Amino acid sequence: GKAAPWLILGVVVFSYAVRAVYVESCSMFTRGGVYRIVKEALGGTFAKVSVSALMFDYVLTGPISGVSAGQYIVGMLNDLAAFCAAQFHWTVTPHLRPDLASAFIAICITIYFWWQNTKGIEESSEKALDIMKITTVMVVILLIWGFFTVVHRGAQLPPLPIPSNLHFSNDALGFLKGTKFAASLGLFGVLMAFGHSVLAMSGEESLAQVNREIEHPKLKNLKRAALAIAVYSFMFTGLCSLLAVMIIPDEVRVHVYRDNLIAGLAMNMVGPEVLRIIFRVFVVLVGFLILGGAVNTAIVGSTGVLMRIAEDGVLTDWFRKPQKKYGTSYRIINLVAGMQLLVIVLTHGN
Repeated sequence: GKAAPWLILGVVVFSYAVRAVYVESCSMFTRGGVYRIVKEALGGTFAKVSVSALMFDYVLTGPISGVSAGQYIVGMLNDLAAFCAAQFHWTVTPHLRPDLASAFIAICITIYFWWQNTKGIEESSEKALDIMKITTVMVVILLIWGFFTVVHRGAQLPPLPIPSNLHFSNDALGFLKGTKFAASLGLFGVLMAFGHSVLAMSGEESLAQVNREIEHPKLKNLKRAALAIAVYSFMFTGLCSLLAVMIIPDEVRVHVYRDNLIAGLAMNMVGPEVLRIIFRVFVVLVGFLILGGAVNTAIVGSTGVLMRIAEDGVLTDWFRKPQKKYGTSYRIINLVAGMQLLVIVLTHGN
């Protein structure tokens, strides 16, 4: 319901606590990622369990990011087609199926980064910084324009998430759909939602991959990075969720823009339609860059994790055999990309 943004803000704040625990564990034990840290502290069995959880995260993060990128592209193309049909009086309006078209785009992105990693991709902090600069420009414009729209229309804050304002959709109930358990124990549903905070772990795990490149003092800079990520997430994800409920009309927010809320925000600001469409295209391109990069991060991160456990003999040496031409650990890359593609195909982009 309309109370959802407050819960999203809660998850964003709680994810900072998850990051803080992870960063502290890096300082207390050995550096080198979650496997080394947990093995040093709790032994091999718990290390394998933690790697399993992290791999589950990575295998889902890649497809979710790829399909989300597809949703933004498909949503923009469908809206542009509708706009052109109205302007030029077309008798038939072209329309792509959001789920299948998004799944196709996600498959293309995954295959592209699979091949790049097989050849040996160069991690460029300069490219990542350029993307974040462009993203920050988009976020600043979005927030300023959004707050101006709220003031101009006199919009109200969403209702607080008290029990009477909470409504579980079938998607939210997940495996509990069709039972009365979630409805009778609302706290369980909230706990399921806060489980998404675990996704914050893979972000810090990615930082552990580049431990050698972090400037001295490493721990202080790692904490600064975690704080910067948390503030950015709060400003971007948290405030945009609030603005989406305040600005986008109820009848289209869930049914039309559920999977690309920021695009919905761009189209429902005050101002000329042409300006809103131009900003929408900018938002979609930025979103595509971020989400496409997240697919690559998931492949790079999970490959690093599996290489570490292969070195410890948990996986057989067969996985470590280098590619004849490029010298990369192509069998692990194939395994990761294959699992991500399987998730996309089985879910049909849903």
